[in-house]
Amino acid sequence: MLKYFYDNNLVYYAEKQPQDWKEAIRMSCKPLLDNHMIEPAYVDTIVQNVVDNGPYIVIVPGIAMPHALATAPGVLGTGIAFTKFEAPVTFYDPATKEEPQAQLFFTLAAKDSDEHLKNIQRLMDLLMDEEKVEQLKATHSLEDYKKLL
Repeated sequence: MLKYFYDNNLVYYAEKQPQDWKEAIRMSCKPLLDNHMIEPAYVDTIVQNVVDNGPYIVIVPGIAMPHALATAPGVLGTGIAFTKFEAPVTFYDPATKEEPQAQLFFTLAAKDSDEHLKNIQRLMDLLMDEEKVEQLKATHSLEDYKKLL
């Protein structure tokens, strides 16, 4: 999966820390936007889904998986982007009053359901590898990332 992100120009190390989770989501969509896999409308849908449903995209502590349905406006292709922030981004869940955090963002876009399922399976294989996740958390630049390859 790490090679997939790199080979498809879907790795992004944020130059600045986002002011809030909304900005973090927008920043995490940059590689997908740059590669013409999504349009800004898709980004807006992801943000609105978190506003409406709480921070369900924080799938485990430290990891967020921003996404919306394939039928959402602005999906042009299928892919997953990797974004790393230097410090964790704090979300807020009004239902539970909890404040989950994420530092690694794996942002999904899906136009092709079969390819999307393959990508998610490969992503889950990566996320189950705790050592690899810790190595990703320890990276600070694309150069560090390349060393993991």
